[in-house]
Amino acid sequence: MKEYFLGTEYEISSAGGETGQAFIATREDEKFFLKRNSSPFLAALSAENIVPKLVWTRRVENGDVITAQKWVDAHILNAREMSNARVAKLLSKIHRSKPLQQMLQKIENSTFSAEKLLHNLRLYEDEFGETEAEAFLYLEEYKNQILSFEHVVCHGDMNHNNWMVSQQDELYLVDWDSAMLADHTLDLSILLYQYIPRDEWERWLNEYGEAYSISLHQKLKWYGICQTLTRIYAEDTPLQERKKACQLLKVILDDNEV
Repeated sequence: MKEYFLGTEYEISSAGGETGQAFIATREDEKFFLKRNSSPFLAALSAENIVPKLVWTRRVENGDVITAQKWVDAHILNAREMSNARVAKLLSKIHRSKPLQQMLQKIENSTFSAEKLLHNLRLYEDEFGETEAEAFLYLEEYKNQILSFEHVVCHGDMNHNNWMVSQQDELYLVDWDSAMLADHTLDLSILLYQYIPRDEWERWLNEYGEAYSISLHQKLKWYGICQTLTRIYAEDTPLQERKKACQLLKVILDDNEV
């Protein structure tokens, strides 16, 4: 990354993370978060105040695109804080945003129907263990009961580490590399099953702006299983996260309320 800033006084250091694509640039009282080849969707997210402000975007000689965002000193939400009403309201804003939807529609291959998600999972069918095979059978059996033709902007990775509150009390949802147009329960399912106690689902959904129903619960279970299976077999999933996903898969499969 440093070679892109020769002739400047910026100090470049790694921002950590699993991909090695994120950096911190500092000079006197200026500080930026830099990322290589982040989603072109970032500008629209910045305009909607979903992510910290985008300062500039540059294409460098090797073809990479570097983005710089305003550095934000922030608190990363813990698992317990995901039940906060502010999380529900921001996710609702994202799912209902027409400007975000229109922008993401311009990005090729960003729309994922239930059938397309299921098709992607079939590529790993030979690798399924007993639990994964049971989960996949559930998806096949109930796919026609959760059909939806309304696709909204979904984040695609509802890990609590992607939510943060700035010192100015601004809530952000970051790391949009998995963004897609899909049924809104794709995001809701993992968030609810991972972080919200079952007896708080109705309250949390009311804060989000949707009433609980059995049909919604069926979709939550279907997309929860689908998302978790996808996480297990994604090449970039760290081993520890894969183990957590396997545990979550069993929890969702054991949900006998629907």
